[in-house]
Amino acid sequence: MNNAAPKTGLKRAKPKETFDFFHDARVRSVFYQLITAGLFGLLMWYLVTNTSQNLQARGMSTGFGFLNTTAGFDIDFKLIDYTPGKGTYGRIFVIGALNTLLVSFMAIILSTALGFLVGVLRLSNNWLVSKVALSFVEIFRNTPLLIQIVFWYIGVFAVLPAVKMTIDLSLGAKMLLLNNRGLYMATPIMGGLFWMTLVALGVALAGVYLLRRRARKLQESSGKQTKTLIPSLGLLVLLPSAVFILTGRPLSWDMPTLQGFNFAGGTSLPPAFLALIVSLSIYHAAQIAEAVRAGILSVSKGQKEAALSIGLKPARVMAMVVIPQAMPAIVPPMISQWMTTVKNSSLAIAIGYADIVSLFMQTTLNQIGHAVELVGMTMAFYMVISLSISGLLNIYNKRVQLVER
Repeated sequence: MNNAAPKTGLKRAKPKETFDFFHDARVRSVFYQLITAGLFGLLMWYLVTNTSQNLQARGMSTGFGFLNTTAGFDIDFKLIDYTPGKGTYGRIFVIGALNTLLVSFMAIILSTALGFLVGVLRLSNNWLVSKVALSFVEIFRNTPLLIQIVFWYIGVFAVLPAVKMTIDLSLGAKMLLLNNRGLYMATPIMGGLFWMTLVALGVALAGVYLLRRRARKLQESSGKQTKTLIPSLGLLVLLPSAVFILTGRPLSWDMPTLQGFNFAGGTSLPPAFLALIVSLSIYHAAQIAEAVRAGILSVSKGQKEAALSIGLKPARVMAMVVIPQAMPAIVPPMISQWMTTVKNSSLAIAIGYADIVSLFMQTTLNQIGHAVELVGMTMAFYMVISLSISGLLNIYNKRVQLVER
């Protein structure tokens, strides 16, 4: 039986489209965008010409030629070589940027780890543990960050013992020494064959990844759980250790030693750096802890109860069921916290840490002027870093979001 509709040869007449310049949505959209772009361009032109005229009227030079000018001041903490009287202001900018990135990166790592731990402990059934976590959050979240930075700098690290009464944090090995002048650490010096140990470590990490991937696939296909912790630790420890010993232990240490009135050798971190790391980590950990707590509470109790009913231990339920489902709610506020950590590192100027604001917008600005260029470069640096963090975490956020069909 043929159910196809008979062909009549008639075509449905389309309504005649009439173009109206003022009522067409596409035209209005383009028109408003052109108006906005024109106004923005006019504003920028006014700002640039007005600033240029004011600088010329005051006899102030412009341009970025100052970056090749030799700088004469010294820096107490730097990650690259710099010699006063030989290094340029362009190198000063790089040193300040690297110092800012170092303190921001370490603060982000520490605050995220501590924030996750406190956020989970905040929901503990143990009354004392949950109240201690609550006190941590309320104290450090509701206190201005600048006050916390000054507290750690003046109230903690400045009152540590003097050099002769140095605290040995390495329990007598003298590899980690702390006093009121900072933290002194032994520096590893790699020998010629140490690269083979690094290769072995990379192979071990790849093996652990494949091991865990195989265990996950086996669990998904058969429901059988395979323990990978002990084999993974064995692989990570035994393989690099064996290669390290067989290649003649190609690693030595530059130990900090007391010479005169201070320690020489090794790597030293000034008290300002330590105070900034601790204050940024604790302050933003308190913020992240609340985001973690909110994310965990957003997961249905039925998910947890279902996981417990099949015999999973509470720790595995948290790691395998609750946290993965809570991540879509945790990641967006965590993006904001990471970006804020980078921007809050500029408060280091209060305790004299050599970040980009202290070196470039304070010392450099006082010596050579060029305020517009200095401010513009510093703003561009923070904007690039913030946009990079936001872009990378937004990619991760899309991967952890729940997919609805």
